[in-house]
Amino acid sequence: MNHSQQQNLMKIIHHHFHDHEHSLRSELFHHLPYAIFSVAFSLIILSFVTFALRGSELIAAQKGAKMLFHSFHFMHIVFAATGTLITFRRFCKDAIPSWVVGIFTPVIFCTLSDSILPYLGGKALGVNMSFHLCFFTELANIIPFLLVGVINGFIMSRHNQENQRMYSIFSHFIHIFVSSLAATFYLVAHGFMDWHKDIGFVFIFIIIAVVIPCTLSDVVVPMTYARMTKKDEKH
Repeated sequence: MNHSQQQNLMKIIHHHFHDHEHSLRSELFHHLPYAIFSVAFSLIILSFVTFALRGSELIAAQKGAKMLFHSFHFMHIVFAATGTLITFRRFCKDAIPSWVVGIFTPVIFCTLSDSILPYLGGKALGVNMSFHLCFFTELANIIPFLLVGVINGFIMSRHNQENQRMYSIFSHFIHIFVSSLAATFYLVAHGFMDWHKDIGFVFIFIIIAVVIPCTLSDVVVPMTYARMTKKDEKH
């Protein structure tokens, strides 16, 4: 990529970042295309994995799905913590509030998108789902990914604005893609082995289950909290 192309890319990213309204409605609309493609790709991968597990014993198939769920769930935490910190520190540089939002926001919204909502989606279809929360049973594994994500967010927030914008643009798809994989493998791992029979419902539900929590985590909550913190400082 030559210098002229790099400048054009920076202009596009700058326009993208500053010319759309940062309301919940606009952010949901902005993230929706990423969610649609991410969930579609995640269902393709899930289809291949389900096909590969066909003929396996139920316990062995669910054990494999649980392993994949945990891997993608942990990776999701890294992306969520990094994205939350970058957004927050664009508006507020205070260290303590940064740690608070960087730790608690991913804990809440990654759990919501990867576990709670997929569980409720399966139950809505009458599936005998089992419930599992990693923050109660896998805390020793979660903490390293959470801390690395927060530290990575601090480091990237010190980069220039253009690098931050580039990360924010190109990480949207990966973040939502990883979350989609975590949510879909949660379904399979905890009871919804015949998901392909209701693939239309699964497709729509996972889009909703992913785009709302990820948007709240990446943009709305850290931005709102940063503005509230700055107002408190002025008083």
